[in-house]
Amino acid sequence: MAKEHRLPPSASSLSASMRDLGYSLETAIADLVDNSISADATSVEIFCDLTQQNPTLGIIDNGHGMDEGGIIDALRHGSKNPSETRSPKDLGRFGLGLKTASFSQCERLTVISKDGGGLHAAEWNLDIVHKKDDWLIAILEPEEIAELPFQELITGKGTAVVWRNLDRLFEDETGAKRDEIVNEKLDVVEKHLSLVFHRFLSGEVRGRKKLSLSLNGHPIEPFDPFCRKNSATQMLPEEVVRIDGVAVHLQPYILPHHSKLSAKEYDFYQNRSDFISNQGAYVYRGGRLMAWGDWFRLIPKGEATKLARVQIDFPNSLDELWTIDIKKSRARPPSPVRARLRQIIDKVSTRSTTVHRGRGKKLFDEIKAPVWERYADQGKIRYALNKEHPLIEALSSELSDENIRRLTTLIEAISSSLPVEMIYSDFATHPRDIDQNKTSQDEINERLSALKECLFGDGEVDVESFREVMRSTRFFVGFEDAAEEYIAKEVIK
Repeated sequence: MAKEHRLPPSASSLSASMRDLGYSLETAIADLVDNSISADATSVEIFCDLTQQNPTLGIIDNGHGMDEGGIIDALRHGSKNPSETRSPKDLGRFGLGLKTASFSQCERLTVISKDGGGLHAAEWNLDIVHKKDDWLIAILEPEEIAELPFQELITGKGTAVVWRNLDRLFEDETGAKRDEIVNEKLDVVEKHLSLVFHRFLSGEVRGRKKLSLSLNGHPIEPFDPFCRKNSATQMLPEEVVRIDGVAVHLQPYILPHHSKLSAKEYDFYQNRSDFISNQGAYVYRGGRLMAWGDWFRLIPKGEATKLARVQIDFPNSLDELWTIDIKKSRARPPSPVRARLRQIIDKVSTRSTTVHRGRGKKLFDEIKAPVWERYADQGKIRYALNKEHPLIEALSSELSDENIRRLTTLIEAISSSLPVEMIYSDFATHPRDIDQNKTSQDEINERLSALKECLFGDGEVDVESFREVMRSTRFFVGFEDAAEEYIAKEVIK
């Protein structure tokens, strides 16, 4: 029979407030992974068992484990003073994460642990807490521990946190939709953990062994928001700000233009992020990502900085200055860091714009007579059809003055009606989905024949000029070999 142990204060109001701190499933699980990392775990396994009527979720690590007294202390409210000096490896702060994160998702929390001796376990059941209006935890006996889910996975030292009565998992859905909802949430959990702990998963956090994370038996791969494995990623010089003698490191990056990403990289990044919404500073405390995708109101997000990222690293000794919240999902940089970040933004915005627009400029430079031209005048930018393009000049040479005026009006109407906002929206979110040249081999040959007739009629063909105009129209992107085959057969005789 389990023993009871009282942990004040009064239960009713506190338990309600603990359940409504704004945790999502992924942020709650991340908080518990923090505890595992702080316990020097190198492996964390997460399981969500949906086979039972009441699903159970377990988070099992191979950290240093706890004895019975350690478990009781871990279940105590506010077991840490946030102002106390802590180990640089400690990812906690308030001593509330285990409780607040767990009760945001479940009504029954069990902690099982082993520190080299036997298994120990204690449990909080909110149903009992509410009935007795007292924080009574159950200290479980060996025979009760043997019946607990996931306890058999602790083979050496380690800890298992078990959530049961997951009352907030299904959002009032029933039936077949239950599994679908959970699977969707677990997919979000996987992506969140792969980003938040990517430096631990890659083994790049100094003084830490590489972390292995898995979800229902599937390894979680690290998601590097800076795309550092791509040779086209630019790493700008690092900046260091010292606050009370403690260094804060700021490392700017410029991501590659999407055309420089491999198909695998593009799919990986597109599936996990949006380049515009995720631009900004990425704030790390002890190697753990705390907040991201924010310029802290120094500038608005926009096209000029869409490829810009700044990695900011600070130690837990500066927590108070960064106003870290309980969920570890918000961080506001102190004034010296904001001042330096403002200077960095000026540099990275220029670089990001150069990378983003550079490809378009190169396309213009590659051809002598572009179909479209870009004009910058008195701080304004506009795009217009090039009236001197060979195709337009060839057509104009056969028209009367009246029809030339009509053609000019049509060209100006098309130029002024360019759907800039729509193009911007599509290109910013799904650049590789844009394809202006969906066509067949027969249509390619028809276009080439029409182009040849328009430019040269029945006269002699200037092959290089033909190629130049062909490239300028962008009709034949992806069909270059077919175009050259046509030139060899029909143009060069």
